[in-house]
Amino acid sequence: MSSRRLKMPDETADLVRTMHPDLKRKIKAASQAILNDPQSGKALRDRLKGMQSFKVGKFRVVYRTPKDKRIIEVVAIGPRKAIYEETLRVLQREKS
Repeated sequence: MSSRRLKMPDETADLVRTMHPDLKRKIKAASQAILNDPQSGKALRDRLKGMQSFKVGKFRVVYRTPKDKRIIEVVAIGPRKAIYEETLRVLQREKS
């Protein structure tokens, strides 16, 4: 059992709840894989440096591990096509 836990914004958790059951199951499995090994995702670059992306079919789970490595923050979940732009929007909201 991992001593880490996943922190997810309410709107992202709501999105997962409304997903198709198969996709929801895959997202939950991906979340468990991330908890077991936070380095399992692909390191992102440029303006998303410090974050990682975990592939779930055509979807991505974008997350970061703050200095307190016991909490893994999910920043966004969505289709690969738009997720990186959405992540940048989330980061802009955090700054303001």
